[in-house]
Amino acid sequence: MSMPKKTLSDAIQNISLPIEGMTCASCVGRVEAALTKVPGVKNVSVNLTTERATIQATEGVDPTALIEAVHKTGYEVPTSKIELNVIGMTCASCVGRVEKALRSVPGVFEATVNLATERASIIGSVGPAELISAIERIGYEAKIIDSLSSLQGVAESQKEVELLKLKRDLILAAALSLPVFLMEMGAHLIPGVHELIMDTIGMKPSWYMQFVLTALVLAFPGRRFYQKGFPALLRLAPDMNSLVAVGTAAAFGYSIVATFASGLLPEGTVNVYYEAAAVIVVLILLGRFLEARAKGRTSEAIKRLAKMQVKEAHVMRNHRFWDVPINEVVLNDVLEVRPGERVPVDGVVTNGKSFVDESMITGEPIPVEKILGSSVVGGTVNQNGMLEMRATAVGNQTMLAQIIRMVEQAQGSKLPIQALVDKVTMWFVPAVMGAALLTFISWMIFGPSPALTFALVNAVSVLIIACPCAMGLATPTSIMVGTGRGAELGVLFRRGEALQLLKDAKVVAVDKTGTLTEGRPVLTDLDVAEGFERDSLLAKVGAVESKSEHPIARAIVAAATENGQSLPSLTDFESVTGMGVRALVEGSLVEVGADRFMRQLGLDLKVFAQTAERLGQEGKSPLYAAINGQLAGIIAVADPIKTSTPGAIAALHQLGLKVAMITGDNAKTAHAIARQLGIDEVIAEVMPEGKVNAVRRLKATYGQIAFVGDGINDAPALAEADVGLAIGTGTDIAVESADVVLMSGNLQGVPDAIALSKATIGNIHQNLFWAFAYNTVLIPVAAGALYPAWGLLLSPVFSAAAMALSSVFVLGNALRLRTFKPSFVELNSR
Repeated sequence: MSMPKKTLSDAIQNISLPIEGMTCASCVGRVEAALTKVPGVKNVSVNLTTERATIQATEGVDPTALIEAVHKTGYEVPTSKIELNVIGMTCASCVGRVEKALRSVPGVFEATVNLATERASIIGSVGPAELISAIERIGYEAKIIDSLSSLQGVAESQKEVELLKLKRDLILAAALSLPVFLMEMGAHLIPGVHELIMDTIGMKPSWYMQFVLTALVLAFPGRRFYQKGFPALLRLAPDMNSLVAVGTAAAFGYSIVATFASGLLPEGTVNVYYEAAAVIVVLILLGRFLEARAKGRTSEAIKRLAKMQVKEAHVMRNHRFWDVPINEVVLNDVLEVRPGERVPVDGVVTNGKSFVDESMITGEPIPVEKILGSSVVGGTVNQNGMLEMRATAVGNQTMLAQIIRMVEQAQGSKLPIQALVDKVTMWFVPAVMGAALLTFISWMIFGPSPALTFALVNAVSVLIIACPCAMGLATPTSIMVGTGRGAELGVLFRRGEALQLLKDAKVVAVDKTGTLTEGRPVLTDLDVAEGFERDSLLAKVGAVESKSEHPIARAIVAAATENGQSLPSLTDFESVTGMGVRALVEGSLVEVGADRFMRQLGLDLKVFAQTAERLGQEGKSPLYAAINGQLAGIIAVADPIKTSTPGAIAALHQLGLKVAMITGDNAKTAHAIARQLGIDEVIAEVMPEGKVNAVRRLKATYGQIAFVGDGINDAPALAEADVGLAIGTGTDIAVESADVVLMSGNLQGVPDAIALSKATIGNIHQNLFWAFAYNTVLIPVAAGALYPAWGLLLSPVFSAAAMALSSVFVLGNALRLRTFKPSFVELNSR
């Protein structure tokens, strides 16, 4: 497995690798010698008993080089991918710290963390216990995720519990804070309220009441900020919780001194800020509640896919159908699917006939007819007939389970654009705390009287407003919604990076057979001479061709029998080498072959001259049929263009892309199809390695390239292209080589995918602009930059509201992708 680079710290570090295949001391020596030769390795110790190598290495040593060194000696370094649910992350700086902690674990080669999905994906040779321990050491919780967690709804139930907890704490905090806000802010804003308080309970008693209520807010609903924020601060790794904890504690602490020990404060600075501490907690809890609710909506596509999995199936047991739990269905079980029910697992129809709605899998709205031998996919809906089927894939092996895994992997991946965001946010929170300290000092030195009050209020405002939640959510939320919407359109992004790369494609190269065309020969043309009847001629020609195994012959036979008609009997069959075939059919001599065969028989082909010319321009090779020595008809068999192809090519041109065809077919046929479809460039008669060279040449000519294919011979080109798109109805090898899978087999998925890529990356840019611009503009405002000129200051309460609004805006903007529709809908034949 190819592993990305891992940067080690400046000090010598230990890297631990498990090694399989060693049997004796000489094996140990060979492995140690190979690892010692890797640049940067200082010391190697290999233990035969534990089958593990401990390597002391300096900064910059690539674990991939270590693994390759072991492989070259003939041994294996087993690696695995582990998914963890990380609990307690609140902002982008949390993501950076969790990733850093995971990468520091010996044996970890790659670790990516997603704030929106709250998941960590780790590749390496280390167990989950060590990873979970590393996460817990920096103040977060982690649980291992099994492959069926999304199907079973484990993660969803956890999120629901957290949402209910947030809602409860928000209501409690709001109820306790409201009297505080009314007493303090009402007294400042409404003269009558101030007089009412003074005439009834008095100022000091009102402060006592505010103290009690605010203490309750901070001790119960707000306790989460202190439990996480102060330990993170002591570890010199402050996060969002640290900002809130320091800010509210400063406001609350200052108010306590003003209330109970006012003599310690300079004259003119005795004020309380209980309402700021309490309302900040309320507003941040509100922001988190709205975030949690919106985050739940970002994975709606996954939820809908998971709901397609049925709970029970009608399975044949002891010659009758029984209802059994879906997890008890095994390969080759015979199942019954009744009208209106979902197909329980993947399988093949063994009896019955019906139409099945496959729209949630392929994005195609038109139900597909299913007859004996048809494949059916678990989760799709049987329409109006009874079907019996044999299970060919169950559990994690079904297409539905694989689709869910693909979507989850794409949603959890990190785009190249995120790298810059990560670098900024790792240092952002410490920088904010430095800015708050600088604000406090500046106001103490240069501010008007009471300087301490101004310094405290503005420093707290800076701490609260600068929370980097929006930065951390900007990219992953858009990826989640975009890839989920893609799945609904039948476009599966197997790698999240493809979502970013696809928008920059300058040329789309497509394979012909199975991509532009149906991938199988069919009868496309049959013109009959005067005096002959079409169906009768087709039946007789089909009878003669039934004795041949040639693909063209099979296509003619299929056309002759497609309506359930039986072919007439024949005798005296003869194959004329290089010419054609002949036989007696119901007493008539039927001869079928190329133009040279007809001329040898002395027949004049002028009557079909125009038809033959047209067929030649379309890249089709005509055949002729003669009955009893008379020219009866002209026939063409070809691989027909898919009905969706012309609209898809037009949509790609509408997106400003060049379209090229790369095919192993003959040049005449390829150019004929290209003329029909308006394809810009044709590269024909190439072998699989030639397709790779063609991809490279197109890339050098036009720039970034996307390649679309469906066959085994397309796999190298799919891997070579910047983005490979596989037709989902193609071979497994092609699908595995691709970055994007088009489930419907419809080329329209290509412009859909490109348009979705452009929309998603545009959405990410909007989110990042908002998140960074918001902080860039409002931190100086919170620090008091507007005060000298206009006398304007930003209250900590408004800072908290603005911070919450920022995250909600980013999430709301990402959710707009749920309604994405390609702008070229009128070209979409689906």
